Amino acid sequence: MKHDITTIEDVQLLVNTFYSRVREDAALGYIFDGVAKVNWEKHLPVMHSFWETVLFGKASFKGNPLAKHTALNAKTPLTEAHFSTWLALWHQTIEDLFEGPVAQSAKSKAELMKILMLGKIQQEGRIPIVN
Repeated sequence: MKHDITTIEDVQLLVNTFYSRVREDAALGYIFDGVAKVNWEKHLPVMHSFWETVLFGKASFKGNPLAKHTALNAKTPLTEAHFSTWLALWHQTIEDLFEGPVAQSAKSKAELMKILMLGKIQQEGRIPIVN
């Protein structure tokens, strides 16, 4: 039986499972591994802290995700399709592992992040508005 996201261990499971799926996706995997050349040993703990902060209000994350994505977009165009795939994988991972109000909040907050990231990148005129 599924349960809600309630602990840092739940966040770690969610994030680790999600990013393994991201890396398997042809388009997103290329961006993360081929363009950004993510150091996963460093990146995953940062994402654990990010989502712990977002979901539980713990101030464990320090960083600027908008700046990171804007810099990445300068290397390779990030499209709405990329963000939509990211969001679909996030939703599917949550649905596969968890259920409850925090799980639902994780979906809603990711939807808002997609909108904010796209808006910021589009504002800078570097993203094609293509579905």
